[in-house]
Amino acid sequence: MNRTFVGGLVSLTALLVWAWAQNPRPDHPEDRLIASIQGPALYKAYCASCHGTGGKGDGPVAGSVKTSPADLTRIAARNGGTFPLMRIEKIISGEERPAGGHGTQQMPIWGPVFSQVDQDRDLGRVRIDNLARYLREIQRK
Repeated sequence: MNRTFVGGLVSLTALLVWAWAQNPRPDHPEDRLIASIQGPALYKAYCASCHGTGGKGDGPVAGSVKTSPADLTRIAARNGGTFPLMRIEKIISGEERPAGGHGTQQMPIWGPVFSQVDQDRDLGRVRIDNLARYLREIQRK
């Protein structure tokens, strides 16, 4: 494949991911929620396209977004060697916005998506906690 075609395909994919994240179908909120509540599965479904499978900010659409995705393996390093679990949970849920783009049109907030289950809204908090704990596990030593 030539570079122009591949570049166009990457741009189209980024546009579709962005549009999907910004325009949920309110009549079908479950379309955006995966069945798993496990951190690795949540990360793969919601974060890896931008942050990469290893969390280093090198996902397939990373080059197509205005603000470069953060290296999520360096959260502890950027916080004096301590992983701020509660703060990360607040960032994921949208209760807190860090400098840099999470919660903007570039980076969706996942709290409302994770809490869309009609039968048990507490699973939203479980998803957020499991995702934050997974991010703690992938920190560089």
